[in-house]
Amino acid sequence: MIHLLRILAYLPLWLLHLVGAAMGWATYLASPRYAARMRENLFSSGICAPAEQARILRQAVAEAGKSVTELLAVWLRPERRALRLLKSCHGWEHVEAAHARGKGLIFLTPHMGCFEITSLYYAARHPITVLYRPPRLRWLQPLMEAGRKRGDVTLAPTDIGGVRALFRALRRGEAIGILPDQVPSQGEGVWAKFLGRPAYTMTLVARLARASGAATILAFAERRPHGAGYDLWLAPFSAELPEDPAAAARLINQAVEEVIRRKPAQYLWSYNRFKVPKGAERGEE
Repeated sequence: MIHLLRILAYLPLWLLHLVGAAMGWATYLASPRYAARMRENLFSSGICAPAEQARILRQAVAEAGKSVTELLAVWLRPERRALRLLKSCHGWEHVEAAHARGKGLIFLTPHMGCFEITSLYYAARHPITVLYRPPRLRWLQPLMEAGRKRGDVTLAPTDIGGVRALFRALRRGEAIGILPDQVPSQGEGVWAKFLGRPAYTMTLVARLARASGAATILAFAERRPHGAGYDLWLAPFSAELPEDPAAAARLINQAVEEVIRRKPAQYLWSYNRFKVPKGAERGEE
């Protein structure tokens, strides 16, 4: 099966995106629960005006499907060919400034656009340790590792060993990558407003930043229309994260919201961002 996927990875990106858009709509129409979550997350977010919600929703359904099929090109093409898909990078000077400080840097990459290509681009130039959650389907594990462990990438699972790996990387002055809108386990987050609703938000980012003095940079790989590739946008965090965990979580969520406003259709609205972790109580912000 993996051999077949490697062959399909050489299909043009526009075709992979076309197939992905069709898959996105098939999933949306076949799963009322999936469709309801997308609508609820988008419509309650306040990201777009009511008159634009239907249009953004239609685009988001297709974009969600593209996020799956484009993995073939990003994960399974040879590294150099995969990197050719990234057509421009804006804000690299912020990375260079962080390197000059020598205290490491924290990339925050939300579930936006092609977030998988951001670490690949950086790892072609410098080492990076990326926090990831192992998939529930075991057969996906070797595929995910093959796709992500390229260049100078080290994978750190979402456990105590992975967190220690992140701290060690920052102490070496290296970079780490985290999905800031990923729901943490009970006891590893606080409730903070995100897109108009209370969301259980990780406290790890603020702890890492305070302990290391690392710079924090938001990263978003925007899909170009018609499968023409991606544009990488990098922006430094606007303020130092406060010591209070709830205040820091609010600030991180606000920064992620600003990224989403750039291209709301490319956010993964189907992600169950507002779930209550096992053992946690639903909170309010």
